[in-house]
Amino acid sequence: MNAALHPTIAQLQNSSLTTVVQQEIERAILAGEYEPGSKLIEATLAEKMGVSRGPVREAFRMLEEAGLVRTEKNRGVFVRDIPIDEAVEIFDLRAAMDELVGRRLAENITGPQVKELKALVDAMEKAVKAEDPQAYHLLNLSFHDRMVEMAGNRKLTEIYRKLIKELSLFRRLNLADGWLMPMSANEHRLIVKAIASGDADAAGRAMFQHVIESKERTIENDLRRQAGQADAAGTGETTAGKPVPVKLVSSTTAARKGKDKNKEGPSRGKH
Repeated sequence: MNAALHPTIAQLQNSSLTTVVQQEIERAILAGEYEPGSKLIEATLAEKMGVSRGPVREAFRMLEEAGLVRTEKNRGVFVRDIPIDEAVEIFDLRAAMDELVGRRLAENITGPQVKELKALVDAMEKAVKAEDPQAYHLLNLSFHDRMVEMAGNRKLTEIYRKLIKELSLFRRLNLADGWLMPMSANEHRLIVKAIASGDADAAGRAMFQHVIESKERTIENDLRRQAGQADAAGTGETTAGKPVPVKLVSSTTAARKGKDKNKEGPSRGKH
């Protein structure tokens, strides 16, 4: 073999190794093995994966571009902690994208594709009954990802997946609360029904509303989590699972963009 080719082969091998390392760290982050805000130690990950520190360092750079980690000078690399205002912005953008997906699928979806989506919803409902938020979270991601794939727009799929990875850092906290899963699962069933009907307007509305409902639940759950943390800090108790105090709702007016100005208390969307 020509010696001149060796550097190129080495570069390809290193590039492939970096991709493998990046994918494994990304998988662990999205699976919740590394919580938002936790520090990723380059040397520890290199040893754990049996690689040098170079591929890990390059993987960190790729993950930062993907919006999953942040690098702090003289401190290291940390899993991103998505703030509520950024999560709301992602939801708004995703709602518009999902409306397009719903309309496209209603016009073009095939019988086997409808069966595939129904099977995913069945699996999600089983996860609800089993009270398994981890399984539900992964199935939920698969359900929406497959719909975007089925829509057949590669650029949309690429942008969507980047947004969803970032949003997953926040939404895992929602699905840890059992009362949210049945609502979300039922909405998925209605989405598939609307798409299968062939009514593009209905399918688009169902997809759009599902994301908006999810956004509202995200805001409510963030308030509940903050209330629990404040209460625990002050009294040693927690408000987890309890309704949000009315006095907290006014702090979300800007995030809701005026939608709930006339409400006296928070809403959980569907009951």
